[in-house]
Amino acid sequence: MDKKLLFSLIWPLIIAPLHALNVVLFLVDDLGQRDLGCYGSTFYETPSIDRLAKQGARFTDAYAACPVCSPSRAAVFTGQWPQRSGVTDYIGGESNPLNWKRNTILRPATYADRLPFDRPTIASALKNKGYATFFAGKWHLGPESHWPEHHGFDINIGGHSGGGPGGKKAYFTPYNNPRLTDGPDGEHLTDRLANETIRFIEEHKSQPFFACYSFYDVHTPLSAREDLRKKYAEKRQRLALQDQWSREGERDVRLTQDHVVYAAMVEAMDQTVGKVLAKIDELNLSEKTLILFTSDNGGLSTSEGWPTSNLPLRGGKGWGYEGGIRVPLIVRWPGITKADCVSTTPTNGIDIFPTILDAANSSITSEQNIDGISIKKILDAKENVVRPLFWHYPHYGNQGGAPFAAIRSGDWKLIHWFEDNSLELYNLKYDPAENNNLSAKEKQRTEDLKNQLNDWQKSVNAKFPTPNPLYNPKKPSGKSAKRTP
Repeated sequence: MDKKLLFSLIWPLIIAPLHALNVVLFLVDDLGQRDLGCYGSTFYETPSIDRLAKQGARFTDAYAACPVCSPSRAAVFTGQWPQRSGVTDYIGGESNPLNWKRNTILRPATYADRLPFDRPTIASALKNKGYATFFAGKWHLGPESHWPEHHGFDINIGGHSGGGPGGKKAYFTPYNNPRLTDGPDGEHLTDRLANETIRFIEEHKSQPFFACYSFYDVHTPLSAREDLRKKYAEKRQRLALQDQWSREGERDVRLTQDHVVYAAMVEAMDQTVGKVLAKIDELNLSEKTLILFTSDNGGLSTSEGWPTSNLPLRGGKGWGYEGGIRVPLIVRWPGITKADCVSTTPTNGIDIFPTILDAANSSITSEQNIDGISIKKILDAKENVVRPLFWHYPHYGNQGGAPFAAIRSGDWKLIHWFEDNSLELYNLKYDPAENNNLSAKEKQRTEDLKNQLNDWQKSVNAKFPTPNPLYNPKKPSGKSAKRTP
């Protein structure tokens, strides 16, 4: 090969990392947007994350790509709508509709049970740029052949097929995790994974690195450190808080943030975020590191312990309402974000991939087929970013939600419920709680949004649920949830 040609191919790989930022991504599991002090919580205490929000940009209208975990995570790591990878429900559910046992009106669509290899990930893209890549925590994107180390991560600590901590002690050692050795008695999983993240950063401080701390918190089982549990039990009593409930479909929905164990889990998560950020400061890497903090779906409010409330947002995890899909997003980008910046421009989990590539001075190739945009475009006041966002969830979750699709365009959001083909239209600017369905009054707008949604579904080859020939309306659905008083 000609020496000049060889040099032209190698030199960009050498010089680009010298001008690129390190990246740390905090991806929290099941954290509702309103679970943070900087987003309005008064019961949970999150000083580290609140401080991060003051240092960078906080997005009020950030969304997950799906109301449940695996599809959202696939979208984050690939920058594509979940429908493109085929991962449209949480992996481990009933992926074959012919085996569907629940007494529901529809049979859900089929879906992929692993992240395919033909989709570049953040890690594989950055690895090709000379970055060291690290993953800690929850993966939940396929069997062992598809774990993080097979999708571009040099190091994988704790990422495997499971969707939650698998040990008998839940968040405490022994972990029963095939990618995490057990620690000393009493060791807390949340802190252990933070320490592993810190160790990686220390060992790679002299080269570009990408570290993803993908929390198992605050996913069930609800389990917390005793010191924090006691703190919030005393706080709940001091404030004389009482549980309050409403209904969403056939489910109870929590209206108050006063769950003691969940509050302790939130603060433990916050403490470890602060621990990692403190190490970045100590190593003088703050001006060289992009920090992103987000969640994979809304807070759990209608089942499985009913730990949190998303008010004033409606519903929660597993639902197509704002409480199920709106998430926190905080970005601290040296030279780009201004302190205490608040953006109301809608964003989506698909935007994280192109944002990180942008910070790494890496262009997006046509082969990557990215659906998201760099958040830098949103933060640039010279550009007014206007685009529709979409959701398509042809499944029944464990939290009471039914199959749906949705589109948000500007302030308007349309939800299409597949069971009865009904439509709901909301103006989120004036009605973020989605109480006033305007579809009958705004017929032309409803039709236009539905047509946009249909066109998008065709473009991503979306799969749909089908009628369930075994459905018996006189029998229960088979996934009832009873709340313990």
